[in-house]
Amino acid sequence: MNILDNFSLKGKTALVTGASYGIGFAIASAYAESGATVVFNDINQDLVDKGLAAYREKGIKAHGYVCDVTDEQAVQTLVKQIETDVGTIDILVNNAGIIRRVPMLDMSAEEFRKVIDVDLNAPFIVAKAVLPGMIAKGHGKIINICSMMSELGRETVSAYAAAKGGLKMLTRNICSEYGCRNIQCNGIGPGYIATPQTAPLRETQPDGSRPPFDQFIVAKTPAARWGTVEDLVGPAVFLASDASNFVNGQILYVDGGILAYIGKQP
Repeated sequence: MNILDNFSLKGKTALVTGASYGIGFAIASAYAESGATVVFNDINQDLVDKGLAAYREKGIKAHGYVCDVTDEQAVQTLVKQIETDVGTIDILVNNAGIIRRVPMLDMSAEEFRKVIDVDLNAPFIVAKAVLPGMIAKGHGKIINICSMMSELGRETVSAYAAAKGGLKMLTRNICSEYGCRNIQCNGIGPGYIATPQTAPLRETQPDGSRPPFDQFIVAKTPAARWGTVEDLVGPAVFLASDASNFVNGQILYVDGGILAYIGKQP
């Protein structure tokens, strides 16, 4: 067998949550290019329709569903519908997430719970829904989109860091419980990624200089640049493929080296 065959996703069904745009869309598109049938959800029909249109534009036949991943009954119904329409889910990417940048003393408990609900409880709910099918089939891949905040703290992101730290440990625990069933659960921890959402942080200033936050990130990153969604798709395909069958319970940080670097001397 050619070694590259180990990276093929041909014949696999992949569910990527919240994949109408952004990182989830890039990962799902790469899965389609690697041979998988792509399924995604989003919170409302408008986002699902926009996602379907974006996939069609790339020549990808994707299956889109409306589902709130924090609603356990809705997720169970979604997974059953996918199994009927497409087939048993072989690959799950828990990508859907939110962030609230609010100083801890200004954040309400309700706001904190909302972030935890989407970023931590939802991956638990969706993984729980797909695991029986994976167990019955004898294999499965679960990939949780973690964060550098799974390891580090930062001002204004107490809820997000708490959720992503918890998601790292959920990843390890799914590995611990279901590795014996030939199910691999790993995480991807993106660094600072250049997306439309982060564009304002990178726009050139009127005087031609780079914004302070942009300068800060580039200085903290050994690669000396922001990441791109393309930087994430190779690791995502690897973790979804047979090439990673003995990789389990790990978080692969795709951060340009930030977590390995103490920073330049002032």
